[in-house]
Amino acid sequence: MSLTKSELAKYMDHTLLKADATAEQIDRVAAEARELNTASVCVNGYWVPRVAAALEGTDVMTCAVIGFPLGAMSTTAKAAETADVVAAGAREVDMVINIGELKAGNDDVVRADIAAVAEAAHAGGAHLKVIIECCLLTEEEKVRASRLTVEGGADFVKTSTGFSTGGATVEDVRLMRETVGPDFGVKAAGGIRTLADAEAMIEAGANRLGVSASIAILSELNA
Repeated sequence: MSLTKSELAKYMDHTLLKADATAEQIDRVAAEARELNTASVCVNGYWVPRVAAALEGTDVMTCAVIGFPLGAMSTTAKAAETADVVAAGAREVDMVINIGELKAGNDDVVRADIAAVAEAAHAGGAHLKVIIECCLLTEEEKVRASRLTVEGGADFVKTSTGFSTGGATVEDVRLMRETVGPDFGVKAAGGIRTLADAEAMIEAGANRLGVSASIAILSELNA
């Protein structure tokens, strides 16, 4: 690949989702994203007002995770959480599906869960990415989850939370891209730490990357 540093930065959701993240660390991540001009800063909902204020005047979006990291919350709670963070300044939200219901074959429940969050996000002008947690799914379940994401009206399907048993793989990204077609969003997240990792995910079909190692990855382009 021959992406420039600025082009690659626009694939990146610069991410800090650790439970022990402090305000000082959140401020640093937002400042880094401003300097790098990433696609977004992805944080837990509590930090959305702070990040949105820090990014004001830039085209770096504020992104919040919803029903994170397990996805086993009520649809009502997920939709309410979405409305809250969007009102606070989030322009993208990354929700976790109800993984247990997917594995049980209850597709209508999973689709309705996605659709309710999509409606709440879109009502406030935000995009929705849907985390299907590939490391817990069979290949058939990954395909089904990706299709339900499209049917539910979301904007992206995303590989992983980064908090389960594994992160993004090239094979999963390729499968997701094949399932959703060329025009739907695919986000790879979890374990992307090097320029080679990032390029491999993009070549497999990802058009967004969830990364906490944005600085290290982009610095490889300076070498």
